Amino acid sequence: MKTLAEIFEHTLEDMYFAENAITKALPKVANAAKDAKLKKAAEDHLEETKGQIKKLEQVFKSIGKKATGTKCDAIEGLIKEADGLMKEASGTALDAGLLAACQAVEHYEISRYGSLREWAKDLGHEEAHTLLSEILDQEKATNNKLTSLAVTAINKTPPSARAA
Repeated sequence: MKTLAEIFEHTLEDMYFAENAITKALPKVANAAKDAKLKKAAEDHLEETKGQIKKLEQVFKSIGKKATGTKCDAIEGLIKEADGLMKEASGTALDAGLLAACQAVEHYEISRYGSLREWAKDLGHEEAHTLLSEILDQEKATNNKLTSLAVTAINKTPPSARAA
């Protein structure tokens, strides 16, 4: 890759792969979560992610490209970490870890969509810029919801469950 257009398209493909991978991971998170609010957040975000995939397909179309994914090692690593957590953790630690894992994914998405949005603007892709801004706003809102859940969970956790 040597041009902004090339890195833009590659990163767009990366995120298309990532969002599709996330749709496979979120049901596992929802099933593993013990906290009802975390379970609901994962289920709600699954539906939102499906909508984001459709928006990404619109982005591809707006720049004259076919929607396709490129393997995203970062998202695979984050999902693998969450899978390991689901096998190893239980109780309070499981939900706390799942929240952290979900936020790690959100932070990755926020960084990527922030770059994509600005690149789209620089490249003159107005429709792509608008769609990517919408996705970025959704990812930030999800991260804020997860932060609120984490704070609530900490406040509900008895001191005996906090210490080693």
